[in-house]
Amino acid sequence: MPLPPHLLYYTAALSSFAGLLYTGVLFVAALVSVLAPTPERRKDARTTLSILVRRRSR
Repeated sequence: MPLPPHLLYYTAALSSFAGLLYTGVLFVAALVSVLAPTPERRKDARTTLSILVRRRSR
């Protein structure tokens, strides 16, 4: 029965990778929203960031 521990390991690794990737995307969007040279790009980045961080009501 060595299959379940391997599945748990790969599931945890994939979840960690997805979390790190999402955090990286949020960081880049926040950085662009502050450092973009034109107001249009800053506004677009802020809009993207608000979509990514949107909280849903429960």
